[in-house]
Amino acid sequence: MDKYLLVILIFMVVTIPIAFFEPSTGDLRDPPLFPLMWAAIAGIIIIVLYSSYKERKERQAANAKRRSRK
Repeated sequence: MDKYLLVILIFMVVTIPIAFFEPSTGDLRDPPLFPLMWAAIAGIIIIVLYSSYKERKERQAANAKRRSRK
């Protein structure tokens, strides 16, 4: 995983508790911010899928290059 994607992934993970707790006081939010939580979860899923897709394409290209040298 690229370092940029890793930083964004960390921000997404930190966003989930922010949906349930008030950052300034630390108290629980009475109605949690469910759209914020679901957006963070969707962002995490998209980052993981994109990263695995990118790594798979790189591996396929490396395998094709290695096969063509023989």
